Amino acid sequence: MAIIAISSETFSGGEALTKGVAEQLAYRCTSQEVLLETTAREFGIPLAELCGAMEKPPVFSDRLIGLRTPHLGFVRAALCEQARADNLVLHGQIGYLLLPDLSHIIRVRAIADMEFRIKAAIQQQNLGDKEALAHIRKVDRARRQWARLLFDVEWDDPHLYHVVLNLSRMCLATACETMAHLTERDEFKPTAKPLQAMQDLALASHISAVLASNTATKEAALHVVAADGIVTITGRAECATVVEAIPFVVRQVTRVKEVRSEITIHPSLYDSCGP
Repeated sequence: MAIIAISSETFSGGEALTKGVAEQLAYRCTSQEVLLETTAREFGIPLAELCGAMEKPPVFSDRLIGLRTPHLGFVRAALCEQARADNLVLHGQIGYLLLPDLSHIIRVRAIADMEFRIKAAIQQQNLGDKEALAHIRKVDRARRQWARLLFDVEWDDPHLYHVVLNLSRMCLATACETMAHLTERDEFKPTAKPLQAMQDLALASHISAVLASNTATKEAALHVVAADGIVTITGRAECATVVEAIPFVVRQVTRVKEVRSEITIHPSLYDSCGP
């Protein structure tokens, strides 16, 4: 029982690796595209808007005023809900950055030589040699900027992963067998503590997303922690009306046993709560 998060270079074979590993292990399989579709449907966000926020490289102003933060929260909630059941293979640059550092989550980087990638781009996109190279460099640059500005990491840093597989230097079957073997090792087998941590994070992430999407609470600056169904919410709101609404909204979420609210009131210059 493990979670495998695969990040890959453009046209390096990451999608084929994801499907192959999932089939060999009989694990559930999902992609970044499916994850975004699930998130948009669950939280009522236009899919085009969500994809733009998650896939286009952010500009400095986005980071400065935090426009993308709610979108990341929505995606994390959807991802954690899938991950809490374990036995999952995920492909895409979002998953390995949003998932927590738990022992049963294996992070994998799939790479390939440029010649391999160009050939794949030509076959899959019907591009010429120069067009394929330009497209690969453009996508790589965008993903690198995305990871750097939103998570302050280098997208291709090998230290982010447990293993890096060069799919132009080994066959797909060997790569899949390598990943299947890793899931059998003791260091990647889930124990009670990381499994509970995943459950707690899934609940906290879902509550954060619900609060961010609710009209009565979305303007509050909140931090949510869950521990075996006991939810603690800290942060600040603009008025007592919002503070009172927060526990009510949270109690509507399943798996919540108790709500502990530690929220302070900080009225803004333009208090939307009224007098």
